[in-house]
Amino acid sequence: MNVSRQELIEFFSQYVTPQRLQKINQLVKHRTRHITIALEDVYQSLNAGAIVRTCESLGVQDMHCIIERNQFVISKGIDQGASKWLTLHDYKKNGNSTASAECISTLKKNGYKIVATSPHAQMTISEVPLDTKLALLFGTELNGLTDDSLASADYLVKISMYGFSESFNVSVSVALCLYDFMTRLRASDIEWQLSSQEQEVIVLDWLRTSLDTADLLEKEFYKRRNSSTV
Repeated sequence: MNVSRQELIEFFSQYVTPQRLQKINQLVKHRTRHITIALEDVYQSLNAGAIVRTCESLGVQDMHCIIERNQFVISKGIDQGASKWLTLHDYKKNGNSTASAECISTLKKNGYKIVATSPHAQMTISEVPLDTKLALLFGTELNGLTDDSLASADYLVKISMYGFSESFNVSVSVALCLYDFMTRLRASDIEWQLSSQEQEVIVLDWLRTSLDTADLLEKEFYKRRNSSTV
């Protein structure tokens, strides 16, 4: 028996508090896929946790994790549970194609232009146009982005610095870039919000996430529905 997504949303909604339901319905309106983040082999769990928390706090729904040599491990102490509200996409080597190439190809097929940071770039982050979807690509803590990933970028940008250090920590770089892009995006006339269908999918996922017994409740829901049709 086919069950609509809205029916499941209505079913799960009765098991969360009115405050949680209100928050879910409010926050989903601030989520976006117009801007996304891709991380190439970031391996320090503290950085991973900080990046996840920044993305969630600023309303970026998707994170793309390129796993080439290092596992992407999130520090739960830093993450503070933020990862469960995001949609995480993992990429690994596929045949002769590297994980980075798989990720970048997928993003470009989905209409994203790739933005990569480089201290030698001429364009600043505030000069990147927002009229198309953008994927911000960041590299490993030690060596930054690979040459192939840099060559695949549509925009090479720099974060303006005024000290002797040549670069920011990767989690700080993500925060600085995202804050600039999201502030400009929210102030623009661009339609950056999720579609109503995308919002429904995420609301249902968040409701399930909010309930420890979601799987059992859903099984009971289908059991009742099936018995009512007999």
